[in-house]
Amino acid sequence: MGEIEGRVFASELDKNLIGKKVSIAGWVEDIRPLGSLIFLTVRDVSGFAQSVFVKGNTPPDVFASVKSIARQSAIVIHGTAKESKAKDVRVEIQADGMEILSSATHPLPIDPTGRVGSSLELRLDARALDLRNPSIAALFKIRHVALQSARKSLIEEKFIEVNTPKIIGQAAEGGATLFPLSYFGKKAFLAQSPQLYKEQLTLSLDRVFEISGYFRAEKSHTRRHLNEFISVDIESAFSNKEDVMKVLERLVKNAIEGVLEKCKNELGALNMRLRSPDIPFDRITYSDAVEELKRSSSRIDFGDDLDTKALRKLSKKHSGFYFIVDWPTTLKPFYVETKEGNSDLSESFDLMYGYLELASGGTRVSDKARLEKRLLDSGLDLRSFSSHLEVFSWGMPPHAGWGLGLDRFMMVLTGMKNIREVVLYPRDRFRLSP
Repeated sequence: MGEIEGRVFASELDKNLIGKKVSIAGWVEDIRPLGSLIFLTVRDVSGFAQSVFVKGNTPPDVFASVKSIARQSAIVIHGTAKESKAKDVRVEIQADGMEILSSATHPLPIDPTGRVGSSLELRLDARALDLRNPSIAALFKIRHVALQSARKSLIEEKFIEVNTPKIIGQAAEGGATLFPLSYFGKKAFLAQSPQLYKEQLTLSLDRVFEISGYFRAEKSHTRRHLNEFISVDIESAFSNKEDVMKVLERLVKNAIEGVLEKCKNELGALNMRLRSPDIPFDRITYSDAVEELKRSSSRIDFGDDLDTKALRKLSKKHSGFYFIVDWPTTLKPFYVETKEGNSDLSESFDLMYGYLELASGGTRVSDKARLEKRLLDSGLDLRSFSSHLEVFSWGMPPHAGWGLGLDRFMMVLTGMKNIREVVLYPRDRFRLSP
């Protein structure tokens, strides 16, 4: 079918349209026969609209089909906008025609109205139908606005958006968590990060960012991990850790303010109370974090990674956004610079929200000889990084950057406790469809 003449969205039905011919396309949410009247509620992406079919004013065949139409069928209703007498409806459609575009076959695998509950696994199996639930759709409208705001924030800071390869010949951080694939008889992998490419691009483009999907072959199965994820990455020439931390703070604040401005209804549907954070965010050093944990009777030594149990303890004192800075060099990748005067510590940071790690970044090694040493110290083969190392002979500027896990950030913005809720079609070790 072509464009629907006079089409409006449910959210656009207001007093300015009263008396005008309109059409609305969507899905049948509810049908209520009442004598010579039939009230039909249709749902579209923007909300709900009520239409009224009056016996005698509606063609007999249309009136009969309205009575028997299956809920969740796709339809178009034609009629005239009129003021409604219902308390919760301002403007309704006095229907004079209807087209059934596609009938829903019952029983449906889940109830998209949410009146009958379903497990997350069942909902994910029928994700396209699940999204008809307004509270589920709200998650992805918020995600859309957050992405728009993040992109706008970086562009305003003179970052250029780039697209780097997702089929690679060598990992940025070793090969333990790579998905292998055959590439015309050669060994290749799915990218787990744009790290090496974005560093190289600072050589000429200065400030770059990418928003894309990446892959990690980790066998962990938690509420915070997926094997395919979306990352917001930046790299900035002539910058250090402190510079890019400020960029990250501003992006987070701008994204939240964008959601607060444009997603009031969606936040309401989720009963989510979101507020704009104050910047700069608090920061603690890794060393101070270890001391805090020791005082809380945790068994931890300098050089140990902060596991979930440790981070949960820290979050009792640090509940919002905060940075953990100056991590041990041994806990960070080869491309992260060490602190001047103390090579045991790195110029690095993690952005946290409570116990949830959202982003990781730092100042990068920009000297070729030092980078080669870091690679060797990490047990990596220089030959595998020859094309990357060559770039460092062409005037590599000092640079810094970070990667922000969008899916985890969405957990913060929506209050969801399971990362699968905020991803349309999540991929973990047990799920490969739909």
